[in-house]
Amino acid sequence: MTSPKTAKRLNRILAMIPWVIANSGASVTDVCERFGYTRRELAADLDLVFVCGLPGYGPGDLMVAYIDEDEVVVELADYFANPIRLTPPEALSLLAAGMALVSTGQAPPALSSAVTKLQEVVVGTDTETLVVDLAEPPFVGELRRAATDRRVVRIVHTAIASGQTSKRDIEPWSVFATLGNWYVRGYCRLAGAERVFRIDRIREVELADELFTNVPESTEPEIGYTPGAEDVRATILLREESRWVADYFPVEIVADDPEGLLVRFSASDPLVIARLLLRLGRSGSLVEGEAVEETLLDLRDRVLARYRDQG
Repeated sequence: MTSPKTAKRLNRILAMIPWVIANSGASVTDVCERFGYTRRELAADLDLVFVCGLPGYGPGDLMVAYIDEDEVVVELADYFANPIRLTPPEALSLLAAGMALVSTGQAPPALSSAVTKLQEVVVGTDTETLVVDLAEPPFVGELRRAATDRRVVRIVHTAIASGQTSKRDIEPWSVFATLGNWYVRGYCRLAGAERVFRIDRIREVELADELFTNVPESTEPEIGYTPGAEDVRATILLREESRWVADYFPVEIVADDPEGLLVRFSASDPLVIARLLLRLGRSGSLVEGEAVEETLLDLRDRVLARYRDQG
């Protein structure tokens, strides 16, 4: 399963590479300003692209990407020279996947257009030859209509982290599917802030006799974590081998120096952070966070006790 941060990084790389190729001689400043990079982030993404290619990994199998003084250089591998030819099974699989995404209502216009063109090539103009109809889980339809009508909704929701069930009035902005789940994004009146709820954690939905008007300019689907005042916070030092945490989790970067990446982590339960630290071992250390420190010590003791019992 791809994390939202990883997906954003991949999308930026896929947008940056063609632009750099089409604009030979582009400077680091130009690329950073156009795609929102820092020089360090750009160098890291170019290093990632540099090792991409096909098995064999010879000079003609790998892409070349690097910074030459102030110039960004990207050269495609030999196999990009000719258009890719799909086999019939590959084309059909690609078409079905595209149609499935279009059926969720979240496909961008470019993808919808590409699916239409591919459909004409693969199955012709008969739109009934291949039909992809994905069943929607409960409440998706009601919440989508409420978002369209700008109507307040009362939900009963059970949180994944704490297991607590609460009743909330929300102003739904959008309903979307990603990472294998359906979500509703909107303003939660109980929290007094924007929230994203997994729809399979919603137990009841009731349409209220009230409309709302305050909608952000962009309601682009996005999974994220919005820390609340009651959340536990901890500062963690991530060494080189654990920097992936900053890509996978919604953390705030405090500092980035040779010693490591210093991040501020927020969670509804200190056990979430403690489990991560236990997993990281020596590659991550707790700098600040009393509640997390106590939970981490208790967690370590329980794990050691289990191993002693098994021995």
